[in-house]
Amino acid sequence: MVKKYLNKNVYIAAYERIAYIFDNFEKIYVSFSGGKDSGVLLNLVLDYMRTNNIKNKIGVLFLDLESQYNLTIEYITMMLHNNADLTEPYWCCLPLNLRNAVSVFEPFWTCWDSEQRDKWVRRYPNFDCITEYNHKFPFFEKYMEFESFVSAFGKWYSGGAKTACLVGIRSDESLNRFRTIATKNKDSLNNLNWTTKLSGNLYNCYPIFDWSVQDVWIGNAKFGWEYNKLYDMFYKAGVPLGAQRICQPYGDDQRIGLNLFKVIEPDVWAKVLNRVSGANFGNIYAGGKILGYRKVKLPPGHTWRSYTKLLLGTLPEETARNYKSRFIKFIKYWHRTGCPISPKDSVNLPKEAVLLDKIAKRGSKDKYLLIYKRIPDKLDNKFEQKRLAPTWRRMATCILKNDQLCKSLSFAQTKKQRERMKTLLMKYKNLREY
Repeated sequence: MVKKYLNKNVYIAAYERIAYIFDNFEKIYVSFSGGKDSGVLLNLVLDYMRTNNIKNKIGVLFLDLESQYNLTIEYITMMLHNNADLTEPYWCCLPLNLRNAVSVFEPFWTCWDSEQRDKWVRRYPNFDCITEYNHKFPFFEKYMEFESFVSAFGKWYSGGAKTACLVGIRSDESLNRFRTIATKNKDSLNNLNWTTKLSGNLYNCYPIFDWSVQDVWIGNAKFGWEYNKLYDMFYKAGVPLGAQRICQPYGDDQRIGLNLFKVIEPDVWAKVLNRVSGANFGNIYAGGKILGYRKVKLPPGHTWRSYTKLLLGTLPEETARNYKSRFIKFIKYWHRTGCPISPKDSVNLPKEAVLLDKIAKRGSKDKYLLIYKRIPDKLDNKFEQKRLAPTWRRMATCILKNDQLCKSLSFAQTKKQRERMKTLLMKYKNLREY
């Protein structure tokens, strides 16, 4: 998809989108994380409300994931206190299941788990927060998935009214975020690509989708908006602007910056280490070859197939079973279903591949169907990087990067799999790292 540029700057475009939202929705809330993007979005909305003398409060949803920087909590507290006249805060400190990408023994952890209270990184904030003891959410269940809570909250907040959830994502941050905006065949409001229909009258809206990271900081400077001072510390620590992230530190992407806690907030560091299994391992290795994203090398004397089987043999039984189940589905998919491939990619196919003389049913109808009669050990980057082939190297790399959801193999987590992971979490929740 080719970008189309408008004869206006991104600030004016975002302001117009926000005006459209206030004109077309009955209820509005902002998904606020304390990060740079959601911070700019909230500031834009508040400026619009004050300029246009709008008195009706908007909701602000903040999911406090417990293991977060104190600077982030200070920023969020300040934003909500300073704008109490226009905001209705939902500061949620609830026991939600989160990804732990630094351990094969404890693939998930639960923030604010009352059974792990002695290990909490922080106490409940000095704010009127929502906990498992005082919440009024009929949909909430202890240990529910983060994503499930976000979806259920939107439906609950909407109450059937036409509702906009404002999300501060920018399309230049990742390909997935670009797809969220650029996808044509999606339900949206009046065919506006910066909106996505979630269910009923509930929509996600992305007013700053076309902002760059430079635009974010220009906006903060030009308009004097308050921002999270944690970013100043990231900058001093040498973290590039595009790599500065604020989220729970043990996730698949966030683990790369786990060691920054040690530098920025050393007084919290010991608690961060003690909170989940494998945290110190992630601190040491997340930026390197073991858990990082550098090229994985094959040990001498092994094929990628034999190496994959060796790695499976070193894992805990439950974890190995999870990988084997997904690998079997992965292999069967490529044997039976295959994937669409464009004519330009269909030249010089691997010997294991079969190009069927029929049009693929998925995607655009100008592609052919590619299947594999057997799984190659490895292929050149043209096929592996574009995910046009199943290889044993992809499966081995999946294990080495502790990708237990197998996202690198294009898997998504199902409800049944979430329940199984929930069972695993309960089984290993008392595991301690020494």
